[in-house]
Amino acid sequence: MKMKSLVFAALLFTACNKENPISTAPADDVCVQKRAIADGSIIPDQYIIAYNSTINTDNTGSRPIAEIGVSMLKRNGINSSSLKHSFSGKPGGFVAKLSKSEVELLKKDKDIALIEPDRMIALSTCFSIAAPRLITWNVLRTGYGDGTGKTAWVIDTGIDFDHPDLTVDAARSKSFISGQTSANDDNGHGTHVAGIIGAKNNTIGILGVASGASLVALKVLAANGEGPVSGIIQALAYVNANAKAGDVVNMSLGEDGVSEILNQQVKNTASRGILIAISAGNDGKAANAFSPANTNGINIYTVSAVDSLDNFAKFSNYGNDVVDYAEPGVNILSTWSNGRYATASGTSMAAPHLAGLLLLNGRNIYTVGSAKNDPDGVSDPIAHK
Repeated sequence: MKMKSLVFAALLFTACNKENPISTAPADDVCVQKRAIADGSIIPDQYIIAYNSTINTDNTGSRPIAEIGVSMLKRNGINSSSLKHSFSGKPGGFVAKLSKSEVELLKKDKDIALIEPDRMIALSTCFSIAAPRLITWNVLRTGYGDGTGKTAWVIDTGIDFDHPDLTVDAARSKSFISGQTSANDDNGHGTHVAGIIGAKNNTIGILGVASGASLVALKVLAANGEGPVSGIIQALAYVNANAKAGDVVNMSLGEDGVSEILNQQVKNTASRGILIAISAGNDGKAANAFSPANTNGINIYTVSAVDSLDNFAKFSNYGNDVVDYAEPGVNILSTWSNGRYATASGTSMAAPHLAGLLLLNGRNIYTVGSAKNDPDGVSDPIAHK
C-alpha cells in the first residue's frame, strides 16, 4: 500500500435528516462503466508537449503562457497556428497539431522534455434510472458528515447545474471540450460522481458522503463520454490556478495506457496540498498499466471497488503498488443528469466515496475492514469516516 491507515473497530454514524436506509445491494456487477471502443485511440497529428524544468510556467510575469509555446514553434520553423492550447504547472506545456517531421524537430529542442501523442478517453456509460432512496447502503458503509463550505473539483462529464440535490459552483465550473462553453452535464456520469461526494442533507433524493459540499464541474468528457487526455491536463492546470490546499479533486476516468505528462500534472496538483481521488479502472487488470490510476505520491489516492458484502468487484483493477483503498462501487444509487437518479457500477463510483472522506477528514483516513478476495492477494483496506 502507498499509505498506512488507522483502523476503527466499529462503524460510527452521525445523526442525519435523511432516514430509512435501504438494504444492502446485490453482489452482481450490473451496469459497469466500461471503456468504450475509442478509448486509448490516438488523435491524428495532435500532440502534448511538456517543457523541461528550466521553463517556469507558474511565474511567467507579464508574458502570456501561450507565447512560450509560440516562441518554441517559431524558432523550430513551425507555424504558430499549430498551437491549440497551453497549460501551466510543472511540467507545463502545450497541445499542438504537428506533422511527424515537426515532432522530430521539437524533440531536439533543449527546452522540451517530453512529447506524447494525444489520445482519447472514452467511457461506455451504463446506468439504470431509479427512484431516490435517501441514505443508501454504500454511504452507510463509508460513513458521512457535513461537507458544507468545502470544495470538490470533479473532472468528468460535467455536473447537472440544476439538480435540486446538489450544490454546484457554476461560477468556477469550466468546460475543456472544444466548442462547448458550458460545463453542464449532458451525459450523467459526472453528476452521478458528484452526488456520491456531496448530495445535500435534505428531505429529498440521496445523501452524499460530504453532504452539501460545493461541487465544481470541470468538463473533459462530452455527451458521448469521450474527450482527449490533453483536456484533463488543462483541467488540472485550472485547478492549480484556482483551488486551495485542502480542496479535493475527483478523477473517475483513465486512459488505456500510460501518459507520463498526465501523471506529472497529477503530482504537480497534489504537491500544492490538494487531495486527489482516482478510480483504479474497470478492466479486471493490474492498475499500474493505466494513467492516472498508476500515479503514486503524497495526497494521491487510487481506489478499487467492493460490493455491499465487501467482496472485491470482479471488474475492478487491482495492485498494491498503486491502489490505496477500496470503496463501494457496485450498484450505487446517486444523482443523474436532468434532475434524475440512477444506479451504476464501477471504480468511477468508488473513487468519489474516498473524495468525500478526504473533504471531511483530510489526509486522516481511517479504515473498517478490507476487500475480500482481492486478486493481488493483499486486501485493500476499506476507507471509512
